[in-house]
Amino acid sequence: MGGVTTMATQERTDRAGHQRRRPELAAFLRNRRARVTPADVGLPPGLRRRTPGLRREEVAQLSGVGVTWYTWLEQGRPINASPQVLDAVARTLRLDRPEREHLYHLAGVPYVPDRSADVERVSPEIQGILDALVPRPAVVYNTRYDVLATNRAYRLLFARPALDEYGMRNVLWTLFTVADPVCPLVDRRTELPLMVAQLRGAYGRHVGEPAWESFIARLSAASPYFAALWESGDVVPPGPRVKTFRHETVGEIRMTSVSLSINGMPDCRIVAYTANDEESRLAVETLCAGAADAP
Repeated sequence: MGGVTTMATQERTDRAGHQRRRPELAAFLRNRRARVTPADVGLPPGLRRRTPGLRREEVAQLSGVGVTWYTWLEQGRPINASPQVLDAVARTLRLDRPEREHLYHLAGVPYVPDRSADVERVSPEIQGILDALVPRPAVVYNTRYDVLATNRAYRLLFARPALDEYGMRNVLWTLFTVADPVCPLVDRRTELPLMVAQLRGAYGRHVGEPAWESFIARLSAASPYFAALWESGDVVPPGPRVKTFRHETVGEIRMTSVSLSINGMPDCRIVAYTANDEESRLAVETLCAGAADAP
């Protein structure tokens, strides 16, 4: 009985929230329509224009939707809107990414960021945060484990002459393809299944994207172990991990990794490593102090 009451209460709450969003959606669309001039979209200014921006029928025409449908959307009526149609309206109204996301939320449609191009670099502000964390190693990964930025402590921790031929542009590729004596991770058989399970969790948002499909296919061909783990279908969320690394100068270092989200970069995260014991802390500090002039 309590469960039924809870479900009914939730349904009423959802309904009320949706009804409150409708006038917000109407006001938002009217406001943004008023900002776009005919010249912005290649239309003649026309005479006796009563609105400061585009007319409703112009937005509808440029977005490829019916005038009545768009009018109802702008009036906040209870109509369904697909992501494709909302994207077309957003392009016509020249919405930026935060505005586009706001439009989706007001329309009650799940927002999926535009992933037509992978992020390849981070801002100077994010790089400054990484650098300020030294002597803690820190890195920016995307969800495919591409390395986008690092600090000096991270580069020193993973410096290996034998890794040069493999590169460190993607952590998974390196960990699955190098020989055990070269691998900086001590217990690959424990850590790699967790990393692949995190990769699989992120993959659900990227199914069919060429960069992802190509990466999965190439790494599966290069590493039968990766292929087997990928086929298992396991999924886990990112979370703190205690990992043991080996370094030819200071020996084994036990560190806890923590993932931090980055505002404006939903597919990327900062991963910072903190020494798990006093011996490991001294080892990392020794490593950084011994290479103070390293790039």
